[in-house]
Amino acid sequence: MHTEIAHQSEQIHRWQRGPSTFWVHPEKGARLMRWDIEMADGSVREILHWPDQADWSQAGKIRGGNPILFPFSARSFFKGELGYWKSPQGKRPMPNHGYARQGAFQLENAAADGFIARFLPDTEAQANYPFDYNFFVDYRFHDLALEVTLTLENTGTEQIPWSAGHHFYFNLPWHADLERSHYEIHLPKCKGFRQDTRGNLLEDKTVQQVENFGNDAINDRIHTKLKRPDAKFGPAGGEEWIQLSWEDSHGPAAWHALTTWTDQHDSLFYCVEPWMGPPNAAETEKGLHWVAPNTSQSYRVRVELG
Repeated sequence: MHTEIAHQSEQIHRWQRGPSTFWVHPEKGARLMRWDIEMADGSVREILHWPDQADWSQAGKIRGGNPILFPFSARSFFKGELGYWKSPQGKRPMPNHGYARQGAFQLENAAADGFIARFLPDTEAQANYPFDYNFFVDYRFHDLALEVTLTLENTGTEQIPWSAGHHFYFNLPWHADLERSHYEIHLPKCKGFRQDTRGNLLEDKTVQQVENFGNDAINDRIHTKLKRPDAKFGPAGGEEWIQLSWEDSHGPAAWHALTTWTDQHDSLFYCVEPWMGPPNAAETEKGLHWVAPNTSQSYRVRVELG
């Protein structure tokens, strides 16, 4: 069931699919805000964290939901200078995580199972990512899962670079009697990297296939060169796990990335973020994708409750 409601001084949309409720602001960042699920005992479990107070005038700074990262994920650099990217036209500004998360979208379609929204780049985004394109966010909601597809459609005459991603703010821990250290993430065989202050990727050789969320070593670590396009996390006992999987419309990509990040030791969330590639992809060309004229590419992510 799809309804429109007033929430935090904004008019938003809400989808109910079986036990799941999805709260969305399609016009502001195409932001999935919350995902709640009603448990068998009548209690409500928060899958995605959303703050009690949210300043929509600073949408890019809201810690919650799933910000859309486009055209690039995380920090971009140009010859070591933060906040710029190596474009085909030379040095151009690029904010952290790009323009979409704080940008305006037009709701193109709202159906019983989800919606499609199209990015409306402002003057700054047009100047600094100077291409002719349409960027779509397509969410499909299910009883115990969601699928989100990012599509870049090249309507111009030159190829377009991109390396988009997601920033899921998962509520963790989600049991009142457990701490972060009681939760773990299972990764496929992969390599770990960190980004230095000049945008370089430095290998972190401490990465394990099973990591504990109480271990500070996984915070702000980029997992890439993944042998499989999936991962899962949850309580160490193996119940109520969350599973993620991803795919490109144009075939497997060796530099797909999964980043784990949180803000503070006592934050109510831990972010598990699937990206098309590591940060600073435009300069390193690791995880950089190109869309030819009159074609499109898509990146699909599925999040499922186990």
